[in-house]
Amino acid sequence: MRPFNCPSFAAALLLSGLVACSVPTPPPTPPQAVTSAVPDAAASHRAEVERWRQGRLERLQKPDGWLSLIGLHWLGEGEQSFGSASDNDIVLAAGPAHFGRLRVVDGAVQLRADPSANAVIEGAVQPADPPSVTPPITAWTVLAADTADASSVVRAGTVSFVVIDRGGRLGLRVRDTEAPHRLHFAGIDAYPVAAAWRFEADWTATPEAPGFQIQTVIGTIEEMPNPGYASFSHNGHDYRIYPVIEKGEADLFIIFADRTNGKETYGPGRFFYAPQPQNGKLILDFNKAYNPPCAFSDFSTCPLPPPENRLDLAVTAGEKKYRGTIH
Repeated sequence: MRPFNCPSFAAALLLSGLVACSVPTPPPTPPQAVTSAVPDAAASHRAEVERWRQGRLERLQKPDGWLSLIGLHWLGEGEQSFGSASDNDIVLAAGPAHFGRLRVVDGAVQLRADPSANAVIEGAVQPADPPSVTPPITAWTVLAADTADASSVVRAGTVSFVVIDRGGRLGLRVRDTEAPHRLHFAGIDAYPVAAAWRFEADWTATPEAPGFQIQTVIGTIEEMPNPGYASFSHNGHDYRIYPVIEKGEADLFIIFADRTNGKETYGPGRFFYAPQPQNGKLILDFNKAYNPPCAFSDFSTCPLPPPENRLDLAVTAGEKKYRGTIH
């Protein structure tokens, strides 16, 4: 139907004030929720990093995490007693007074526990003196070091230890679930999550390149394969970073130093992992840079950044210096 023409029909009535002519106003459109087909990338990234940080805290505080370390004791050739009593050759900070005896033979560590220790072994073991097949722990037993496919964990109460091998140097790494450092953990301070510190770096594979000789805080050298390098830019400057391959890890391991070390962050440097490169790109997320175990304990054997990964750059991302005490 044709619309009513108010001006042509009611001019006189307008003058008389009997009719007010107006064009009808359509009802207001209800407000619509603002939606976007593209998620907020910055918010998604921040949430992902925060989830990672929460998992990091949980792993660190586990009963067998780095905070539970109470000792690192290097072993000499031959036989030696160990336990928490002062008359042992190796005195532990906690655990049975007389844990047992250890002997190093042909580059392997053998254990014979004292019956009073009530010790148990988890993981791969074998008798030191055949023909025994499944020896009790009070018999001489060969312990698998952490360089083997399956390490041996020896437990007695809240205390446990494993044998570590660092460049042919054998030692006991001792943990206690009741370690004061674990029970009184001070938490970790970190920079705010910032998308600007996540880079889609160009990846250059170098399959023929020799690996890196990575020095550790105890002075040993570890050979670690280097599959290539990542190139990225920040504030108009170009940088390279060289990951290494860590045994047992699918992701690439990055050990780096930067201009914040010793001031706002841990002095020797920090670590983070990067997923395997895809389509010529490697994702570098410095928001996940974390303190090495040595930042929390004197009883760890952390690798140090190679010269190639000492960045002339202040990386204000990731974990800051630990404010608690170090044991």
